Amino acid sequence: MSFFKKLKEKITGTNEAVTEKFKDGLTKTRDSFTSKVNDLVSRFRVVDEEFFEELEEVLLQADVGFETVMELIDLLKDEVKRKNIKDTTGMQSLISEKLVEIYNAGEEMSNELNIEEGRLNVILMVGVNGVGKTTTIGKMAARLQKEGKTVMLAAGDTFRAGAIDQLVVWGERTGVEVVRQAEGSDPAAVIYDAVKSAKKRNVDVLICDTAGRLQNKVNLMNELEKVHRVIGREIEGAPHEVLLALDATTGQNALIQAQTFNEATKVTGIVLTKLDGTAKGGIVLAIRSKLDIPVKFVGLGEGIEDLQPFDPEKYVYGLFADGLEMEDRDEEEAENEEDK
Repeated sequence: MSFFKKLKEKITGTNEAVTEKFKDGLTKTRDSFTSKVNDLVSRFRVVDEEFFEELEEVLLQADVGFETVMELIDLLKDEVKRKNIKDTTGMQSLISEKLVEIYNAGEEMSNELNIEEGRLNVILMVGVNGVGKTTTIGKMAARLQKEGKTVMLAAGDTFRAGAIDQLVVWGERTGVEVVRQAEGSDPAAVIYDAVKSAKKRNVDVLICDTAGRLQNKVNLMNELEKVHRVIGREIEGAPHEVLLALDATTGQNALIQAQTFNEATKVTGIVLTKLDGTAKGGIVLAIRSKLDIPVKFVGLGEGIEDLQPFDPEKYVYGLFADGLEMEDRDEEEAENEEDK
């Protein structure tokens, strides 16, 4: 049984609406990346060095990342040699299988949020301006509420014009209280007040917005370190999550941002926004491979329900859905021919 078939069987019966969100959200990447892979497979009848060179180029254009591409090519070459594969039939399925293996390789990491009953769970959201950080916080608050959690927000991005108002609007939309001070206030003071208020009200989850002025990197990182310390003094072991929002459309630049933020405050997970808006969805693999930080959520559209927990198998399904459907059609046609 091909990997496509195994993958389809595995995700069949899971939430079909979520599976479709991954498929729809990865349309741009699929149209670019997967169509090129399909074209490559149709042009090459034999799996040779030239085939691998062109596949390497296609993967790099999808921002899978150089190191990840080299690892994938080596895995594919070993598998081709081991199974004595001569032609390109089934190569899409083999590529998708190895992509899942690469994502799941290395240190085991949970994609789940570190949220426990009976404590105030603090999530610190970091990232540069313009990546969709505040919107992500609003969507996450709505999601957690739907799961039965009480949520509070802290407007710690006190420097960007309109950031506080934007978070307040999300608070009103989701019915969540927002702790705020005047624009230009000390972010650490805002978050300190929010922690105190959340503890007093027995809130389950406090999500803290932070500033993201990359043009003043040293001050920004010092500020984040200060916020981290303030939270840690009030609640042992907090923040329980430091989620870095990255804009998928920026491709490899997102990796540079991730490395910078990870130096200032230990990032526990990535929220990859605007994945539906890019043809370079391979950045998911580059982030996991290069940084060893799990992608915990992905943005697959504008709607409030379009922030979804990341699932590597649904992601690969979204990348190769056309190939899977093509395989189904080929099998159906073959069965029809046999019946005749």
